[in-house]
Amino acid sequence: MSLRVAVVGATGMVGRILLATLQARRFPVGALLPFSSGRSDASVRFRGRLLRAPAPASKLLRSADLVFMVSSDEVSLRYGRRLAAAGVWVIDDSSAFRMAPDVPLVIPEVNASSLSARSRLIAGPNCTLTGLAVAGYPLHSRAGIREVRLASYQAVSGAGRESLLELYSQLRRCSRALRPEEPLPALPRLASRALPRPIAFNVFPQVGSFDENGDCAEERKVRAELRKIWRAPALKVSATAVRVPTLRGHSLAVWLKTARRLAPAAAKKLLSRAAGVHLWPEGSYPTPLSAAGTAPVHVARVRSSGIGEELALWIVSDNLLKGAALNSVQIAEHLLKKGWLRKRSCP
Repeated sequence: MSLRVAVVGATGMVGRILLATLQARRFPVGALLPFSSGRSDASVRFRGRLLRAPAPASKLLRSADLVFMVSSDEVSLRYGRRLAAAGVWVIDDSSAFRMAPDVPLVIPEVNASSLSARSRLIAGPNCTLTGLAVAGYPLHSRAGIREVRLASYQAVSGAGRESLLELYSQLRRCSRALRPEEPLPALPRLASRALPRPIAFNVFPQVGSFDENGDCAEERKVRAELRKIWRAPALKVSATAVRVPTLRGHSLAVWLKTARRLAPAAAKKLLSRAAGVHLWPEGSYPTPLSAAGTAPVHVARVRSSGIGEELALWIVSDNLLKGAALNSVQIAEHLLKKGWLRKRSCP
């Protein structure tokens, strides 16, 4: 079987990784329709060919069997429901539909059972949440997690290309002040447009806008999406999201309180055989550099927190791969396996 596959946002960071993932996993793409997000025409490479990526066009999108949306909320809202109503499978990586009651929010290792032949619009999760959702799920299934506390350390790529370019520019400016004879130089005053604060040699506790309670958007997303994916509406979640000057890979320090006692040794045993998880050996741990470009959710430092029966974990995953592109492709692979995603005879 060969499918007609469209990718909206193919020219962006996640879009290009999604194309590489489709190729690497030999997804049955018969015809690829790549589109930009609509701001400008560009081109992408797929299977050695250079393909033009124009602005999205409704007629061409409706001719596809499957559409991956890796663009903005605005673009997803414009096309997502219309395409699904026309019989096209749509896998959306934006936040546009994640909390819609009629749209499944899916991480295949966790809740593939949420998928059905009837719901052709599917949402992928926030990239920060993914590592926790995958690694925590086997522990939740066994012992019932009641409370989650976490601090996220989020790579600049999660904020988009302009934020990465801003980091590079700031680093170039700072590098001129660095001299061996002056270990702690006075760094230049840095302008920041794409991010709320300068990010070179800096961290700040804000990812997204603040609400009236003082929570930023990323913290709200983690709370709401984890409850939906785990089907745990009463789950208590406290999160602090921090932007750090790494390029790729989100890291999480996580504390879990369970309803039933779960010893660290038992937790490690569950994690060692969990789908999509790589448990690191004792005394070792992943970093954003070691996790970048890899598919699993990496887990280490599984231990008692020292407060009651609470567990502590260190989790790292590639925000662009498992946090976005790979998860979308895995959803599509599940649809294929079920026999729901097929070539449409009358697009």
